[in-house]
Amino acid sequence: MRFIPLAALALSATVISAPAHAGAPTWNVNKGNSHLGFGVAVNNQGVKGEFRRWDAQIAFDPKALNQSRVAATIEMGSAVTGEATRDQSLPTADWFNVAAFPRATFVATNFKDLGGGRYQAMGDLTIRGVRRPVVLPFTLKIDGKNAQMQGSLTINRGMFGVGQGQWKGTEMVAANVQINVSLNATRP
Repeated sequence: MRFIPLAALALSATVISAPAHAGAPTWNVNKGNSHLGFGVAVNNQGVKGEFRRWDAQIAFDPKALNQSRVAATIEMGSAVTGEATRDQSLPTADWFNVAAFPRATFVATNFKDLGGGRYQAMGDLTIRGVRRPVVLPFTLKIDGKNAQMQGSLTINRGMFGVGQGQWKGTEMVAANVQINVSLNATRP
């Protein structure tokens, strides 16, 4: 059975990459300890996957949110779920259409401090050439030059054109896709 969309994210995709702005320090993501994943219900069963190739650069300072910026690029052809038939379907025109849209992006330049190490990143997520505004809630812990970020958001895959033909409906593959981001980064 062919399958799925999503994600991406990613976000998400959730996540963070961008040129630095004056005043906001840059952060280097440790990809070995970071993860960009997604989850969706297929035939009422939870399916999890991840993007194996993505780039994230961060310019972020909790005390200078107006100077912070995040931009992420996700290689859509790197999506895997651990099931061969599904994984072979993801790059096709029905799902991510990697031939026409090899990358998804997330760019955020607006942040809100919710208190207690909780934040929101407001930005644009682009998948399959469709750009939509999204809000990525996340937690952030900074210890000296080390930072840990966890975030998650839910998107409707149909709003990005993910799932075409027989997969456009939501009978087999749910509309909502959760994008999960877990980053470990260091400041130079």
